[in-house]
Amino acid sequence: MKFSIKKLPKSKIQLEIEIPTQEFDNFLEKTTFELGKDLEIPGFRKGKIPPKVIEEKIGKERILFEAAERAIKENYLKVILDNKIEAISQPEIKILKLAPGNPFVFSATISVLPEIELPDYKEIASLVKRRKIEVLEKEVKDALLWLQKSRAKFVAKNQPAKEGDFVEIEFQSPQIEANAKKRDNFILGQGGFVKGFEENLINMREGEEKEFKVKFPESHFKKELKGKEVQFKVKMKSVQRMILPKLDDEFAKNVGRFENLEALKNSIQEGLKMEKENKESQRVRQEILEKILQKTKMEIPDILLENEKKKMLEDFKKTISERFKTSFEDYLNKVKKTEEEILETFSQSAERKIKYYLCLREIAKREKIEVSPEEVKTAINEFLKHYPSVEKAEKELDLEQLKRYYEEAIRNEKTLNFLEKLTTT
Repeated sequence: MKFSIKKLPKSKIQLEIEIPTQEFDNFLEKTTFELGKDLEIPGFRKGKIPPKVIEEKIGKERILFEAAERAIKENYLKVILDNKIEAISQPEIKILKLAPGNPFVFSATISVLPEIELPDYKEIASLVKRRKIEVLEKEVKDALLWLQKSRAKFVAKNQPAKEGDFVEIEFQSPQIEANAKKRDNFILGQGGFVKGFEENLINMREGEEKEFKVKFPESHFKKELKGKEVQFKVKMKSVQRMILPKLDDEFAKNVGRFENLEALKNSIQEGLKMEKENKESQRVRQEILEKILQKTKMEIPDILLENEKKKMLEDFKKTISERFKTSFEDYLNKVKKTEEEILETFSQSAERKIKYYLCLREIAKREKIEVSPEEVKTAINEFLKHYPSVEKAEKELDLEQLKRYYEEAIRNEKTLNFLEKLTTT
């Protein structure tokens, strides 16, 4: 067998494979035997029919094309495996020369993982600086206050509502969800409503009703409400005073069996520090990758881009269904877009995601960062703890896909950790 490899644009290659006459004759012979072994022809024993008779019965053309199919499959795979070609699509096969008594020639065009020209990623990482982590006293106090509020008692008060009270309201608007009544409860001033809404609730008493207008900002996430004056009708269902527990050693013991209040404060400080360190790690990793990608050259195959966009679209459909409790078709009607138009909106983020993946993969390859079967097994076993039984997991999950997912996730984490360790403080 002879072959040549031709590089094409968009990370494609074309293999041209030539199978010598004698080798292809062997495929013809085997194919003739396979097709004829179950034939029943009077005067011949089953499996002992001469090739000429089989050809007359089945037809030379059928034998020729089936022999070609077998030769293509066997030799294409051999070239791919022997040359470690990272194919990511099914081959487009074109027969170039097919005739008995001649070499068999065919071409196979496939998409492959792109060649990646990386910059000096070690130098780039070494120039990224980590920020100094500090936990301010105010942050510890705010965390303690949150703990106090989470364990606060609420007592009904027969007085007008003021900021800091716990209120329950019923409200509606003819401009929102067809004037449907809604209920909510929150600490007044901390409810997260649009500016002007909660201010109108101050001084309302239990049972009191009030109508008012609030102007929504131009930046509001709902298009139909941007910059609009919205009419609200609100009924104050209850007003309660929040009584915070005393911040002392007893409080600390009840929160988490801490020895005293000082121990609780230290624990909060350590937790905040760890949280900030994790955020800083994420920021540093992101900065390193961004700077590496800016100087990385690669040509993303169309098939990778299209598959990633489709995957993102399916995730988006699921989000629409679960979060907004509506069908994707109704969503398309509401936003007046087609599925194809929505699909195209994912192009940039899909390309970015693929670049991140390929870049990390190439760095891991160059640095010989490997993942052991034991690491993957440990991660999968940890994940499977969420399932009541192994049988249920095997029924609901694609374990091979799960294995590939964790192998990639662990490798990426190791690669990012490698890059992060090169940074300066």
